[in-house]
Amino acid sequence: MTDIVDPARRSEMMGRIRAKDSAAELAVRSALHALGYRFRLHVRSLPGKPDVVLAQYQTVIRVQGCFWHRHPGCRLTYSPKSRVEFWNDKFASNVERDERQATGLREKGWHVVDVWECEAINPDVLHTVLQERFRHHGIGGKLGSESRMANDT
Repeated sequence: MTDIVDPARRSEMMGRIRAKDSAAELAVRSALHALGYRFRLHVRSLPGKPDVVLAQYQTVIRVQGCFWHRHPGCRLTYSPKSRVEFWNDKFASNVERDERQATGLREKGWHVVDVWECEAINPDVLHTVLQERFRHHGIGGKLGSESRMANDT
C-alpha cells in the first residue's frame, strides 16, 4: 500500500512532531507546577535526558507519545500501512531504547514514572495517573487528596 500523501508533505508533517515541549509534556509540567512541585527539564547527565526530573524525590517522569513508544492497547498506537517493515523496526528500536534508558536510570537509583500522551489529555485523569504512579513508587509529596489541583476543580 502506498502513502496517501506525497513524500514532501509527509516529510513536512513528520518535521512538525516535537521532541520537547509537546502538548502532553506541557500538560504534565503544568500539573506538577500546580501541585507545587519544582523540577528540572531534560537533564543531560541522566540516561535519555528525561522530560521532567524531580531531584528531591529521586524521580524522573518520561512523557511518552503513544504512537512512537507503543502504548499497549491504546487507540493512538496504530501502525502505518505503508513501509511496514521500516515502521516495525523503528518502533522496536524505540521500545528497546526506552527500556535501556529506564534500566540505566534505575541502576543510578532513580524512580522512573512513565506518563502516556493519552493520559495527559484530561487534567483529572492526569492527576489520578500521577497520584497512582507516585504512590506505586513510594514517592511522598504533594499528590495527596488535599493537593491544590484537587481543590481547584
